[in-house]
Amino acid sequence: MHHFDYRNGVLHAEDVALTEIAEAVGTPFYAYSTATLERHYTVFRDSLAEVNGSVCFAVKANSNQAVLRTLGALGCGADVVSVGEMQVAIRAGIPASRIIYSGVGKTADDLEQALEAGVHQINVESAPELELLNAVASARGVRAPVALRVNPDVGAGGHEKITTGNKETKFGIEWTAAHAIYKRAVSLPGIDVKGIAIHIGSQIASLKPFEAAFLRVRDLVAILRADGIQISRLDLGGGLGVPYEDGNDIPPPPPEYAAIVKRTLGDLGCAITCEPGRLIVGNAGVLVSEVIYVKEGSTRTFAVVDAAMNDLMRPAMYDAFHGIVPVAQPEAGAEQIAYDVVGPVCETSDIFAKQRRLPVLAAGDLIAFRTAGAYGASMSNQYNTRPLIPEVLVKGDRFAVIRRRPTLDEMLALEQTPDWMA
Repeated sequence: MHHFDYRNGVLHAEDVALTEIAEAVGTPFYAYSTATLERHYTVFRDSLAEVNGSVCFAVKANSNQAVLRTLGALGCGADVVSVGEMQVAIRAGIPASRIIYSGVGKTADDLEQALEAGVHQINVESAPELELLNAVASARGVRAPVALRVNPDVGAGGHEKITTGNKETKFGIEWTAAHAIYKRAVSLPGIDVKGIAIHIGSQIASLKPFEAAFLRVRDLVAILRADGIQISRLDLGGGLGVPYEDGNDIPPPPPEYAAIVKRTLGDLGCAITCEPGRLIVGNAGVLVSEVIYVKEGSTRTFAVVDAAMNDLMRPAMYDAFHGIVPVAQPEAGAEQIAYDVVGPVCETSDIFAKQRRLPVLAAGDLIAFRTAGAYGASMSNQYNTRPLIPEVLVKGDRFAVIRRRPTLDEMLALEQTPDWMA
């Protein structure tokens, strides 16, 4: 469920017309709904109540401080994959005691800062990382709270670039090596083994891969406990998908996911953490753009818009689908035309949709890309020297800019001319 609908012929975010925001901040821009963020988090959290589960939002999906502060105020934790994400989460009011530090390439400095902050858990993804963390923790005279991220070798379907649970990926410790590395971990003075972590992929639309992975985790718990290695935490990652409005692969609701968790792992006496990102913020955001031109080709009609692949990379990177709707509500039965919706960036891949049937568009019309709250703004960049676009948070009948558009001087502030060019 989301809170974007037509009222009086105009698409609204909660009680605010998107045209009002466009007039205030210009296009393109992202708009997020507070009510949707809060609802999606509470539904997921409440679904895990029977297994005493906790939620750590995957910050990579959307790292805006206002979004994190909204979730943190409800008790949400954070799953981070960089020092920057960790620091942003803390600044947004999420205590380090509710932060899990993941990521496959942590440096000694990263680990030092995570220990200094006092994060709840560090998810170790390789034997070399384990040894490095032991050295860093031992030098500080502390024991690092650790879960080993184990790769269960479970295929989860979906795009190959967001699949992380197969043994061929860079993520996690290979299933067959996990037992030996756990035995090594418990022998190290700077390591306090707490649990098992997994993450099998993203935008998963079936419960079967989760069930298969959770059963493998259950087996590993039994093996480790038989060796006297106490496992008290299970980090199940994220990955449950959201509907992108293409009518295919509608994911199951959180209560059905939670039922699988309870059936497979609920009797092990472990604290359970899940790390949803897209599920919470995906449908809580839209990207609003203005049509610049409607260009007639020999066989296609192009709607050239002012948003581009640097603003929303998912279609170019993953061939991802986003529903596109006009901000002005079309009349019932209005004529539709097949458009290629494209951006202005000088790349052939700057295409949001091919042959998408939409109501007739004209220059100056506003359109909204739905389900853009996850991996939209957080993956955006300044390619073609295009400024990052505003992010706006709506709450009821109010809205606020939570990231403004930078000026060219601000974009260039980090650059420096060599002295021989002065």
